[in-house]
Amino acid sequence: MSEAVIAPHARSAARLLPRTGRAVGLGLLALLLLTVCVFAIGTGAIPLSPRQICAALLAPLGLAETAANDAAIVWTLRMPRTLLAVLVGAVLGLAGAVMQGLFRNPLADPGLLGVSAGGALGAVAAIVLGLPLLPEALRPPAVAIAAFAGALIATLLVLRVATTEGRISIPMMLLGGVATNALAGAATGFLIFAADDLQLRDILFWTMGSVAGAAAPGLSVTLAAALPLVLLMGWLARALNALILGEAEALHLGIPVEAAKWMAVGTVALAVGAAVAASGTIGFVGLVAPHLVRLLGGADHRWVLPASGLVGAALLVAADVVARIAVVPAELPIGLVTALIGGPFFLALLRGRRAGIASR
Repeated sequence: MSEAVIAPHARSAARLLPRTGRAVGLGLLALLLLTVCVFAIGTGAIPLSPRQICAALLAPLGLAETAANDAAIVWTLRMPRTLLAVLVGAVLGLAGAVMQGLFRNPLADPGLLGVSAGGALGAVAAIVLGLPLLPEALRPPAVAIAAFAGALIATLLVLRVATTEGRISIPMMLLGGVATNALAGAATGFLIFAADDLQLRDILFWTMGSVAGAAAPGLSVTLAAALPLVLLMGWLARALNALILGEAEALHLGIPVEAAKWMAVGTVALAVGAAVAASGTIGFVGLVAPHLVRLLGGADHRWVLPASGLVGAALLVAADVVARIAVVPAELPIGLVTALIGGPFFLALLRGRRAGIASR
C-alpha cells in the first residue's frame, strides 16, 4: 500500500512524517545509540577511552595495536553484554510499539500477551525442578530453553482463547493475556515458595533481568528470532497506520487485517520469547520507548517502529551501565534499574501530557 493511499485517510489520526524527516530522525537516534554504546564499553572498574576502544576493535583486523588487557576487557567482558543489551532493548522497544499499535492502547506492551510471564514460569520451573538433575555446564542453556518454551506456550494459549474460525479478537486476546499472566504468576509464586535459598537467589536475579551472561550462542539465537519482526517492520508499519482508523476501514484500504494480526503477534512472541530467554524479564522499555518516540516525531508507525527499536536499545544499554556502577563491586538487576529510573520519568511525562490525554 502506497503512502498516497494511507495519508489522506490516516493523517487526522497520525501525523505522517516526510521521508527525509524520518531519515534524519532515525540517523540522529542511531548516532545517539552508538554514543551510548561507546560510553558503556568504556565505563567500568578500568575506564577505557574512545581511542582505546577503537584500537581494541580494530586490532583483530591488523589495523591497530592494542594492549592485551584492553582487548580482553572489550571483547570478553563489555562488548558481549553491550550487544545483548542493544538487541534485547531494540526487541522490547519495537515489540512494544507493535503491541500498542495493534491494540490501539498506549498502555500495551510485550508482556500483555503473557510472553514475559510464561518465560519467567519456564525459567523458574527449570531452576527449581530440572537443574539439580543436570550437569553444571548444561544448566544455563537449559534455563534459556525452558524460558523460551514457556513464552511460546503462553502465547499459543492466548491465541487459542482469542481465535474463532480463524479470526483473532483483539478484546479476547487482551483478556486471554490477563488470565495467562495471572496463571503464570500464580504458578511461578508456588515454585518460588518451594525453592531453596540458592535457587531463590538465581530466581531473583533471573526474574529481574540481567545481560551479564551474554555469550555468542545467546546473541545468535536472539538475533535469529528477532529477524522476522525486523524484516516485516515496513509492512507492519503500513498495516498499523491503517488500523488506527479501525478494522473495517483498514480492509477498505486493502490491508489483510487478520494476516496483520497473526504476523504482529507471531513475530512479537518469537522475538520477545528469545529476548526473555537471553536476559530474563525486563520491564518499562517496551512501554515507554514508543511514548518517547511519539513525543519526538508523531504517531506515524513508519517512524515509530524503527525509532522505538533504537530508543529501546539506547535505554537498555544506559540502564546496564547504571546497573554495573551503582553498587560496585556488586551489580544491580537491570530490570530494577529500568523500573527505578523509568517509572518516575514516565510519571513525569504523563503529568505533563495529562491535559491532552484527558481530552481524547
